[in-house]
Amino acid sequence: MHRARIGLRKSGVDYFRGDGSDWIALAGLLLTIPAITVATVVSPIWFDPAALALPIVAGGLLLRPSSLLGLYATAAGALIVEALTLGPYLDGPARVTPGTVLVVAACGFFGLVLAQFRARVGVPWRRGGTMLFDLRERIRVQSSLPRLPQGWHREMALRPAGGQSFSGDFVVAARTHGGRTLEAVLTDVSGKGMDAGSRALLLSGAFGGLLGSLAPHAFLPAANGYLLRQDWDEGFATSIHLVLDLESGDYEIYSAGHPPALQLHAGSGQWEEKSGEGPLLGVYGGAEFDAVKGSLAPGDVLMLFTDGLVEASDRDIAEGIDRLTGEADRYVSTGFEGAAWHLIEACAKDVNDDRALLLLSRRA
Repeated sequence: MHRARIGLRKSGVDYFRGDGSDWIALAGLLLTIPAITVATVVSPIWFDPAALALPIVAGGLLLRPSSLLGLYATAAGALIVEALTLGPYLDGPARVTPGTVLVVAACGFFGLVLAQFRARVGVPWRRGGTMLFDLRERIRVQSSLPRLPQGWHREMALRPAGGQSFSGDFVVAARTHGGRTLEAVLTDVSGKGMDAGSRALLLSGAFGGLLGSLAPHAFLPAANGYLLRQDWDEGFATSIHLVLDLESGDYEIYSAGHPPALQLHAGSGQWEEKSGEGPLLGVYGGAEFDAVKGSLAPGDVLMLFTDGLVEASDRDIAEGIDRLTGEADRYVSTGFEGAAWHLIEACAKDVNDDRALLLLSRRA
């Protein structure tokens, strides 16, 4: 009884994870084939012989290649039964024609190609979509910002290229030194959308592990060394590292080839560019990154963003920054509540590039 219970639990876990047998799906599809065959013979006007392509398409999405071959053999036998029962296709409509055989065979061929591809890459038969969903959610969770003490407001907006769910832009952030300091790193991986999604996930996990474990001035050199060790064909990235004292408002910004940060001074109402000096990540070893310092007074705002928000084929980065600051001025009176997403919509809604904006404000 103990062995039976353990075996049943293991089978249930494997089936839930997608690693178990596909006999349930195979049995269900095998039962639909005789049902379709009987319906076609009884009422060929309402049930076309080509309806056998439906379980074949479903099998290509659900079954392993070995199970799929058994389903195809059953479907071929059903076509033969329908052809013999309904008679020659020249005798009238709703018969098994050569076109029907070609349609069913073509569906079977493409279904087998899909099944073999899943088997070759090792994706479980039900978990392909789940794995992509999990990848997207992990990137989203890792880009979430920690809670800030009273008197601070933070927002993060991310919009991938082409309306996709994956982006090469990501943020990692943490409160360090007992919660007094906020460290946030905004990174733009080379490429965009789905092409950069897997690299962004890998780098966000690595950067999240480095953040807070090293002194602020050592973070970008360590990230640069990690990226060089990956030896990717398209392995560079831009990054900006913010170290903000949540008690005094003083901050340091380290930049690796990234667009400058923008600070709004509440007293003058003017925007100021803040950018440290440093090369792209992953280009050469031994790179040095110099910080620029500043301070956020009550009412001040700091924005970090990626180049997709301010660069386009028809304008340079200076014009994009002017447009961004002009749109941001509209939110001064509202305290920039909900401004991050609207700024992306207003400045770079239709740009075919990943766009990200991190906004921090110190309430007056």
